Amino acid sequence: MKYILASGSPRRKELLKLVVPEFEVMVSNIDEKLKDGLTPREQAKSLAYQKAKDVFEKTEGNRIVIGSDTIVVKDNKIYGKPKDEQDAKNMIKELISGDRSHSVVTGLSIMAQIDGRTEKYKVSDETKIYLTDISDKEIDKWIATGKAMDKAGAYAIQEEFAVFVEKIEGNYDTVVGLPVYQVYNILKLIELT
Repeated sequence: MKYILASGSPRRKELLKLVVPEFEVMVSNIDEKLKDGLTPREQAKSLAYQKAKDVFEKTEGNRIVIGSDTIVVKDNKIYGKPKDEQDAKNMIKELISGDRSHSVVTGLSIMAQIDGRTEKYKVSDETKIYLTDISDKEIDKWIATGKAMDKAGAYAIQEEFAVFVEKIEGNYDTVVGLPVYQVYNILKLIELT
């Protein structure tokens, strides 16, 4: 069976290797625009599905395409990737305001074609993150690493920013960008059918 990851994210590649040792990478070129009227979970699932569908439609034969999208949410506001360094700083300041907690939602979509049969799966997972207080100097130092710019919410839990994470409630892999347990369970379902 050919497995394809519809993402160029190095973090998602590392996580998928825990479940599927060999796979191809084909980056989706969808416009990651949010749709009006969807909940954060629906947004993440929709974007993940669009990525998987884009790659699925560009490929042929027996294959399993895995798409994923991660968003950060606080007080019903969705934080995507920052536009620039000032936007990144503003995001982090908002995430540490109030109770210093927010949610990370990762949508997962898996599309499979096996001997002419097509299956589609769309799920999501949510993890709550609690940050410590972060000074402006610490925020500037983090942003200066350059690692904030391609991350939802302007941070990466698996990078130096980890020192500001007080605790998490939920799945760590969901925060990194690919809920491995869901990938594994869906692939088991596909193999059983």
